Amino acid sequence: MASDQENSQDANAPDDTSEKEITRGITIMKSIIRDRDKAVTYNVNWNADNQLIGSNAAKLASYIGTLVRMHIPITATRWSNKELGSAKDKIWTEILRSFNIEDTTIRKKYILQLAGKRHRGWRTFLTNKYLKDKEKNFVEYDPEYPVKYAIFITEEEWVAFVDQRRDENFKKVSATNRERASNPTYAYKKGRLGYARLEEKILDETKSDATSLPPHVLWKEARVGKDGTVRDDVQHIYDECETLSQSISTAEDQENRSVLSRALNVPEYPGRVRGKGHGCTPTSLYKNPRRRNPSNQEVMETLQALQAQVLQLQKDNERYRCMEKCSSQLKETSEKASINCQNKFPEGISSCQLYLSSPTYRLVGKGKVHNTSGDLLHHRPLPDGHLKVSVDVVLDKDALLPIPDIVSETTLLRDAIGSFVAWPLDLIFIDDEVFAQGSQQLSQKIGSRQKKKRDLPVTSLPKKGAFVPRYQISLETLVDSSDMATAGAIRLLDMEEDIFGYSCTETIGKEDLEHIFRHQELGVGVIHTYIRFLYDNFMRGNDQLSNRFRFVSSSLVNKALICREPDSCREYLVKRFMASSTNNLYLWPYNSGCHWLLLAIDPLKEVVYFLNSIDGEWTNYPDMKQLVDTSIKVFRSQRQARVPRTKSSNITWIKVQCPLQRNGIDCGYFVMRFMREIINMNQIEIPITYFDEYKCAHYTRLQLEQIKEELCQYFIEKRLISI
Repeated sequence: MASDQENSQDANAPDDTSEKEITRGITIMKSIIRDRDKAVTYNVNWNADNQLIGSNAAKLASYIGTLVRMHIPITATRWSNKELGSAKDKIWTEILRSFNIEDTTIRKKYILQLAGKRHRGWRTFLTNKYLKDKEKNFVEYDPEYPVKYAIFITEEEWVAFVDQRRDENFKKVSATNRERASNPTYAYKKGRLGYARLEEKILDETKSDATSLPPHVLWKEARVGKDGTVRDDVQHIYDECETLSQSISTAEDQENRSVLSRALNVPEYPGRVRGKGHGCTPTSLYKNPRRRNPSNQEVMETLQALQAQVLQLQKDNERYRCMEKCSSQLKETSEKASINCQNKFPEGISSCQLYLSSPTYRLVGKGKVHNTSGDLLHHRPLPDGHLKVSVDVVLDKDALLPIPDIVSETTLLRDAIGSFVAWPLDLIFIDDEVFAQGSQQLSQKIGSRQKKKRDLPVTSLPKKGAFVPRYQISLETLVDSSDMATAGAIRLLDMEEDIFGYSCTETIGKEDLEHIFRHQELGVGVIHTYIRFLYDNFMRGNDQLSNRFRFVSSSLVNKALICREPDSCREYLVKRFMASSTNNLYLWPYNSGCHWLLLAIDPLKEVVYFLNSIDGEWTNYPDMKQLVDTSIKVFRSQRQARVPRTKSSNITWIKVQCPLQRNGIDCGYFVMRFMREIINMNQIEIPITYFDEYKCAHYTRLQLEQIKEELCQYFIEKRLISI
């Protein structure tokens, strides 16, 4: 509650006592009026937090007090009363006539808020001066009309004001406030200087290049007496703030409670920043406004939109269930025609990669596939759907053979190096970029499709010596024969909670599939589908991989959302990081608006691996980097990790020398392959020069086609496309 001393801000001369100010008469700032008539105006300054500072700050504050007493009646109990609007506009207009202030909303708001403080101080001064005795108790007799202030107060206003102040409810509030303010724990000792001018004074004396000081530093300096001593309890609060500032991020400081409020163990009030003084708000201090609560109308509109989406999803789900009943026969036919077909492999001996699908889909070795007519394995016919391969390199030492060798009694792949084994056709991928044309039947089938379809992708044409995309051809055939052939058709793919930390449904449209067939730029639906493929085939059932690698949803964190809703992006990332119990590597395909890149984040070690297929720097994406850094700091604070102050902002970013693309459309395919290779290597730390097993300057077209083949095979196996 304001005191006589506070009201003395209306005086011209500083450092004067209340009694001397009262005896010298009423301050009406005649000098300003005279200068105004001479067309002389005053310049005022503002600090980085939009607070009033400079040599004319005190003069403006006093002039505001004079204008308030002239234009605002003492009976006005609420400064926010709309009836005071015209009077406030008058005050603002008068100030602009004498002081050079930008006529902006933010400046007007600051000045009028300061005027509100002066009005409350003026009413408090009158109450203490005329309605209370020396012990600050309300007097019983009728106080005399203050003739001294007749220029500001009419007799009718005075009578109404006295009645307001003698109201029992007001007396209770007054007594409570007086008791609370009578013995402050940490007394402010800078008089009329204020936090803003105190900060200005400190920065000038220290010749600092900084534009502002932390709130707890100002709070401490404001409680230093004239002798320069600091009380032990004040120093203790300051030291605790210094300790807390090492583990609490700026974002958390804004969104929850500031460092100073935490150390004092007091609540933080909205619209202000403790220790910074009048005019400093979370918006001006953090340059990041708090999100406003949506209106009732906005909530209802959002609810109606969600209800419409739910109804549409229910319809799509019902249609999907009906289609699923007819899919088993088609899948069996597709597998026979496009998977278990020996003629799709080059005749003779070719280098190949060997995969296993159980318990996870993974690369386990390299060797050579022998595709010759009438070939036998250890004098026995090969099982249906298998080819004979010789094992040259083993990448997974614990991998089991798909079919144990009963002749040599070998069950482990590592024991089969240099010998022949039977391997399933659909788990063999040729290393060479040259495939045989395939059977005459397959050629005729594809040729007939060319006549019916325009703009077929080049990769779908099995020319002599060219790669034959087996699963892409099968999937495209299914699409042509289903309702997905029409524009606007979609399929839904459930994404369970373990994948992104929340359950959702991914929408796959006909356009997404066309992008795959024609090798065009990919959307988030395709990227997320491939993540689901990696989860199902590599991580599901494998505790080591599922506990080591996690994914970040590109739908919840991307360029557009970071700019529009940074708070929600940060909250999601922190929530994902909080799921970490041990070291996890979070794979985040980031879409900058026109380019895909991959971030691999280890939040516990505070390391971010940056994989960019166009050789760009992370500094080219400042919004993304700031979000990641802030999220890691908030995560650090929430898990109560202590970091040396010298390293509190030292989050390690590592640019990985990954393969680079040679055109403008391959970034999505590169990101998918990066994720696959990281999981396949099963390493939390990514070498700066990339993994030796996959190190190359550029991915070949075949390496990208393998990713597309895996996607198309997954679409078929999940029965997402059915007739």
